[in-house]
Amino acid sequence: MSPSWKKWVPGFVVRGYRRRKKRKQQQWLKEQQQSGNGITLDQLLKNLEAMGVRPGDHLMVHASLSALGYVQGGAPTVVEALKATVGKEGALLMPTSPVALLQWDYAQSHPVFDVRNTPSALGKISETFRKGEDVVRSLHPTEPVAAWGAQAWDYVKDHTSRNTPYHQDSPYAKLMQRNGKILYIGVTLDNAGTHLHTLEDAVEVNLPVYCPMPHDFTVIDYAGKTQTISTKIHNPEVSKLRRCDELLPLFFEKQVCNRVKMGQADSLLFDAAKMFDTMVEAYERHGVTMYNPQGNR
Repeated sequence: MSPSWKKWVPGFVVRGYRRRKKRKQQQWLKEQQQSGNGITLDQLLKNLEAMGVRPGDHLMVHASLSALGYVQGGAPTVVEALKATVGKEGALLMPTSPVALLQWDYAQSHPVFDVRNTPSALGKISETFRKGEDVVRSLHPTEPVAAWGAQAWDYVKDHTSRNTPYHQDSPYAKLMQRNGKILYIGVTLDNAGTHLHTLEDAVEVNLPVYCPMPHDFTVIDYAGKTQTISTKIHNPEVSKLRRCDELLPLFFEKQVCNRVKMGQADSLLFDAAKMFDTMVEAYERHGVTMYNPQGNR
């Protein structure tokens, strides 16, 4: 999760801000529900078609349900729309991380990751999708991905084959290799920037983004068997330096992404392969990363 101004102010101020924001959001949704102006399945399908999501697409989704406005049927309606649009010949993926804040803090609590039962900490849409029929989930204990569609198992099967979350055989990298798309519904790179980390696993950036030693996690797999999976976790001090949204002008300039609308949510649709190629080129030419968005110019 990327830093923002909230990380530089006292905790009680941040908590108060979040409570007020949540109350305001709940009131807004309640007013929409009472007025009968809720967003329908048909409207979501039209939104996805208009933005260019097509049958057969491979699509990873990061989403905020509340940002959409009041949706008739809630999160299941959103998931239904996404599945119907890409179809079973396509692939639908969502991150389902159990980590609410920093990987470091999560790891210190010695959690047991149960691939079937550990909930996603990434919102109602992610959790609803995770629990759906024919959805499979990777065994990675900090950055698991759930997948549905013709290539679902192939996307998730190799996620723990290396000791970092975003390596070339991870679901994140495979989406880029297969010319997939990434849809950010009501969220931006600052709070859903997982794909930015694929750069760090592909090239050696000039910051210690991971803690030096991998961390061992207890994982319960689909067969109910317990195993130990070792993975590197992010260095919390370096994580504070992230300025993910400051990369958006670069991505717009290179025609990597478009601003789109989903319900009432301002959203972004990325070309995953172009995103990766742009990151690598910008790093190799100018040292651009999420930690140094302006580079060494």
